[in-house]
Parts: sequence; structure tokens; C-alpha cells
Amino acid sequence: MFVQKELREKNIAEYLLYMWQVEDMIRAAGLDSDRLYEAVIKGSGRSDDECREWKKWYNDLIEMMRAEGKTTQGHLQVNENVLILLEDLHQRLLESHKQPEYRDLYYKALPFIVEFRAKNHSTENEELRDCFNMLYGVWLLRVQGKQVSAATGQAVNAVSAFIGKLAVLYREDKEGTLEIE
Repeated sequence: MFVQKELREKNIAEYLLYMWQVEDMIRAAGLDSDRLYEAVIKGSGRSDDECREWKKWYNDLIEMMRAEGKTTQGHLQVNENVLILLEDLHQRLLESHKQPEYRDLYYKALPFIVEFRAKNHSTENEELRDCFNMLYGVWLLRVQGKQVSAATGQAVNAVSAFIGKLAVLYREDKEGTLEIE
């Protein structure tokens, strides 16, 4: 099973962050599936059939990125749709009296979200996008071996707890077990 399929089923937040990473990896490879094959797929220890599937998947994403004009920045519409679904659930959860833990986690993260938005001059009211941008940005810093401040670590912990809870509730919603009304 492809990593993205497993993540989409188990943790939608991790799936979205993974897909953003894949988009950036494709851009770093110059939208060249042969370069991706050499760098990522070839030495993975997968069977020839699995390698062909991975290469086809990358080719499909490359074509989508070209068709949607996302070759240098932005996110594919399929990934934007995930954010839309999460935003819809987020709004329903905030209005529900059956999910006080979710609201508490959101309000604990909110000051950090507001601060992040101010620092990044975010003009759109897209709190979830800002949360994912924060988490992805800190992940990139860590991959580059850069340290994050204690204050940033505190912000990431609060936002991670909030987004993690949203991911759990998203899975419950998909399974039909979420109590929301």
C-alpha cells in the first residue's frame, strides 16, 4: 500500500503534510519523474511492479501540477479539498456542545495561531491553513537542522494537539461514530 493511502485512512493531518512534502519534492526534482525515480524510488527496496506504480503516481501528480499551474508554488486541488473538508468539520465541532475537549484545544492553540498569522501577514481568515503552514514550516526547519525557539516549540505543541484531535475526529466522522449534534 502506498504511504499516502495509509495516511489518508489513519491520519488526515499527517496525510496533508505528507502531500505538501511530495509537492515540494516534485518541484525540487524539476518535475522530472526520472530524477524522482533515481532519488526516491530506485533504492527503496520495492519490487519492480511497486516501483512502476510509484513512478506512475509521481507522473500523475506532475501532470496535475502542470494542469493546475502549481509547478512553482501552491497546492493541488485534491489537497485543497482536504483543507475544505477539515474546515467544514472544524466549524461543526466548534458549534457542537458534545466536543468540549476539541474546543478547549482550539482555544489553547488560538493565541499561537493569531501570532503566527500576524508574523506572516496572513490576510485570509484560514486558521487551519495557518496551522498546517506552521507545522510544515517547523518541520522544514528541523529537516534543515535548524533549532526552533522554546516559544515556537510551545506553539507547535499546542497547534499539534489541536490538529491531532481534529484528525481523530475526522476519522470518527468518516467512520460514522462521531457524536457532534
